[in-house]
Amino acid sequence: MAGNAQAPFHILLVEDEPVIRELVRSMLSDGAVDVVCAANGIEGLKLARDRTFHLILMDVVLPQLDGVSVCRILKSDPITAKVPLYMLTAKAKKADVESATQAGADGYIHKPFRGAELMDLVERLRAARTAAD
Repeated sequence: MAGNAQAPFHILLVEDEPVIRELVRSMLSDGAVDVVCAANGIEGLKLARDRTFHLILMDVVLPQLDGVSVCRILKSDPITAKVPLYMLTAKAKKADVESATQAGADGYIHKPFRGAELMDLVERLRAARTAAD
């Protein structure tokens, strides 16, 4: 990730696996990108409502409230509906993808994911945000 003088790009990662949380955080955080993590769906929903994020990465299988339900709630709320939300999950069946899409997910990244795929997504969204400013 190339750093620059613009305001940080804020990412919310909702993931129950500590190893994946740390991997994604260390891969994407660089001063220009700030990654905040939640370990379950309820915590992720609360953070998404309390802070401003430019991207939400959400696992499907989460304790307390699953990722598809969190996605549906966030996409039905005018305050969070426009935030790009990508499912980051091992649930790769066609029905899983369709369920997430129907809930409003903007994209679907399969685990195991390639680091370059995540970094490309973040760079694309950062560039779009910069162009819109």
